[in-house]
Amino acid sequence: MRLLSILIALALVAPAAAVFLTAENAETVGTGLKQVATSGNGTRYEAGSYHVVVLSGTYREMGRQYGALMKDELRAEYAMLRSHFTASGYTEAEIGELARKATTLQAKRMKEIRAGIAETSGLTVEEVDILYEGVPVFFSTMNEKAFFSTAGGKAGCSFLAVWGNYTPDGSVVLSRNWDHNDAFLIFKPYYTLAVYNPTDGSNSVATFGPVGLLPETLMNSAGLFIAEDNGESSGSSLEIAGRPQLVGEFFRLMLDYSTMDELDAGIMSTRTDCAFIVNAAGADRACSYEETVYDIKCREGTGVIAAANHFVDPSWRLAVPPTEENTVVRYGNLLRLAEESKGSVDGERMVGIRDVLYDDGGATFCHYTVGDLSASSIYQVVFIPETRTLWMKVVDRDWEKVELGQLFSV
Repeated sequence: MRLLSILIALALVAPAAAVFLTAENAETVGTGLKQVATSGNGTRYEAGSYHVVVLSGTYREMGRQYGALMKDELRAEYAMLRSHFTASGYTEAEIGELARKATTLQAKRMKEIRAGIAETSGLTVEEVDILYEGVPVFFSTMNEKAFFSTAGGKAGCSFLAVWGNYTPDGSVVLSRNWDHNDAFLIFKPYYTLAVYNPTDGSNSVATFGPVGLLPETLMNSAGLFIAEDNGESSGSSLEIAGRPQLVGEFFRLMLDYSTMDELDAGIMSTRTDCAFIVNAAGADRACSYEETVYDIKCREGTGVIAAANHFVDPSWRLAVPPTEENTVVRYGNLLRLAEESKGSVDGERMVGIRDVLYDDGGATFCHYTVGDLSASSIYQVVFIPETRTLWMKVVDRDWEKVELGQLFSV
């Protein structure tokens, strides 16, 4: 009996290892995804050129599964990131302090996931936190000029959602671009769709972005979506210390809220640490929240809403940006393309809208030259909340369609 107890105890504390399938025994499951590895209740798939991990359990258990299934990518990505910040004269202690300040006010559930990743990935907790803050850490290696990713403005992004008489069945179809300097293509090998199925009764949550990094594009099993655009050009560069990182709160919102009314209340009661435009949608409508550190204004549309990087709500009483500024051009192009396809915008048609390049009257960049810089829509997503259908794309790769509903534990 004593031996059995010892063996059970060892099993409980032993690091989880991923079991990788060979090319011969890897299988394509009913979802159309190719299963390549398992770890506990977690499974790794490949969808075309994209990694997919589906996790289940407590938050610590899901972190352990993530770390085991994505160990090689996590370690390689951290080594890449470390090489950049050390080459720029920063020590791990200095960068670690930056990450600690950004993550210390997060909910325990998020911290538990990263603690689990550290247990099985071969990275320390401090290194996992640095990786989580990979975008601002990489910023630290760039000069000020490199912040300007697109003509006439800073780091971009854009959002478009249509519903009602814009879509064949009236349900919401939405899309999002994450635009930035091509320097951020160093993260290209690591883009991963991660699906978290917690066993505590919370919603399942899907994220798309580089492995281990702060997720900025999220969807849940209730059919809700949230992402952000940079809002500094209208909302100022002021940052408030002592508030949780707003984008880091997205995961909590997706876990806890199941309707647009609930999500609206959650967003409106969560004060931002700096200026953002937060875009959210459910099956029946979409909203864009223009946020400064002092105030939040919710914009709603009648069947269509778009956002780029400037505030649109007239009650801000801001000066109107020049019509040639790229944020204004992208915003107008998205609304025009929606009008041109009114009544027929389904998922595939939205993909087509997002394929239209900036120079051709769209909102998408592909190695777009701005002086001596180059910028792209680094990644893009299209999502239908009603059916939980996702299309995802990284620049220079093909779109990939995934039925998230089959990966959520509902």
